[in-house]
Amino acid sequence: VQLVESGGGLVQPGGSLRLTCVASGYGISRYHLRWLRQTPGQEREWVAAVGPDGRDVTVADSVKGRFTTSRGGDMNTIYLDMQAMNVGDTGTYFCNAVLARGGEKVFEFWGQGIQVTVSS
Repeated sequence: VQLVESGGGLVQPGGSLRLTCVASGYGISRYHLRWLRQTPGQEREWVAAVGPDGRDVTVADSVKGRFTTSRGGDMNTIYLDMQAMNVGDTGTYFCNAVLARGGEKVFEFWGQGIQVTVSS
């Protein structure tokens, strides 16, 4: 499975940005697709996720009400729509794909990450 993120960049406080992650490989619709972010010196933080076949959409409390996520109709794409952004949203955003069986990770893949900077 390969994951390619796009849409990052510089945005002013209060602005909006959409990240896109395109997944390629066999059986993508069976994977959980997730967004995580990381700032220097900090652990990677889970942001949002969409379950297999587009079910079970969840967003972290830290961004709830500002960020939404969705999967494309082909199930191969996950979007992260970010609004009312603040400097705390600055970081490298990673796309992640997990295939789980019985609650255990069977396979996990990561994108290379894309930089998002919120600054005036």
